[in-house]
Amino acid sequence: MVIAGKKHLRLLIISSANNNQYQLITFFLYLCFAMLHTLITVLWYESVRYVIHSMKILQLCNKPPYPPTDGGALAMNSITQGLLSMGCEVKVLAICSDKHPVRQHLLTDDYLENTQFESVYIDLDPHVIDASVAALCGESYHVKRYISSAFTAKLIDILTHQEFDIVQLEGLYLTPYVETIRKHSQAHIVMRAHNVEHHIWKQLASSCKNPLRRSYLKHLSLTLRAYEIEHINDYDGIACITKQDAQYFKNAGCRRPIVSIPFAVTPEPLDNVSEEPATLFHIGSMDWLPNQQSIDWLLNDIWPVIHKEVAKARLYLAGRHMTKDLMERHIDGVSIVGEVPDAMYFIGSKQINIVPLRSGSGIRVKIIEAMSAGKTVISTTVGAEGIDYTDGENILIANTPEEFAHHVKHCIENPDFCHQIGRNAYNLIATEYDSKHLTDKLINFYQRLCLHE
Repeated sequence: MVIAGKKHLRLLIISSANNNQYQLITFFLYLCFAMLHTLITVLWYESVRYVIHSMKILQLCNKPPYPPTDGGALAMNSITQGLLSMGCEVKVLAICSDKHPVRQHLLTDDYLENTQFESVYIDLDPHVIDASVAALCGESYHVKRYISSAFTAKLIDILTHQEFDIVQLEGLYLTPYVETIRKHSQAHIVMRAHNVEHHIWKQLASSCKNPLRRSYLKHLSLTLRAYEIEHINDYDGIACITKQDAQYFKNAGCRRPIVSIPFAVTPEPLDNVSEEPATLFHIGSMDWLPNQQSIDWLLNDIWPVIHKEVAKARLYLAGRHMTKDLMERHIDGVSIVGEVPDAMYFIGSKQINIVPLRSGSGIRVKIIEAMSAGKTVISTTVGAEGIDYTDGENILIANTPEEFAHHVKHCIENPDFCHQIGRNAYNLIATEYDSKHLTDKLINFYQRLCLHE
């Protein structure tokens, strides 16, 4: 019994020793695997970081993005500066026209050096014969106007002498150049969709009272939609400004990667600007048809109701390309300011931003700017589309003259409420529309395209 017990004990000791040795070997192998995994992760991260910081991007713009004097230019220049700040190399090639010329005297040396900016003139003015031919052929006249042999030649010259990782098309109207890019570059092509173009013209047509004009606007919308659908998979990816637009492209049959990245802004509260009480303002370029339509509705239908409810309120209208007739209008309580030298100072000096937009798509850059300055915004549902807002918390939604008047009266009679809406709006922009965060998201999207060829 004793001998058997000792033998059993020795077997237990040997077994325990073998078990410990097995555990030690297992631990060692696990440690080696963990170290190898860490090494692979670090090497992958470094390779990704190299791709990001050495990424070369050609940005094709449908108008000069600098100086950023309107919503479209602001959106384009914002992403240019964001990409540059992240170490990307960016070259900007823009279309200029009589409507949107290059303001050479306003181009800074830093901008020219950082972007290697070049432009090509295209006659974008509408011509009756060209429009008629396009209508008879069922073509989109909007797109056809942007086709230029001079722009094609400049694009080929750039692609021949420089290599790019990404060619970023700022909007649908640059799609005709996809074939040229494919022939002369291995770069991935991304269309940055500022909006769904045909939606704008469809909304304009539906609200137009002139039957002949309404019919032509409907035709423009239909041909634009047909072009969008036909070329929806021509790109390697689509970067939308809003989630709604991204969903539209998916539903329309896009099989390419899609990401939603709104307009980026750095919030700047204008504490040093004194605010005039009981003031409303609208700022926007008046060469954009939806803005013309909204101002007509504001002055003819909305303002009379507001002025009746709040007699002390004053309305200021600012923006480029104000028509002579508009500048010469005399309406009680309304000041037609026209183009202002400093848009943010103008925004800071007024109390409430009023946006009676009835057509449009994408995101209203001017609303984002007003909210980033801590201003209360009263907007239609259409105007606020694409913004991740909460009605009554960081914006006020109104879709009738009476609703606009109700909100204006409540804000002016309750300044604490008005200022709280503005503070909430500022916090929303600071959280959701931060420039660095959104630029990171765009670069990550480009990175995935480059690493998964």
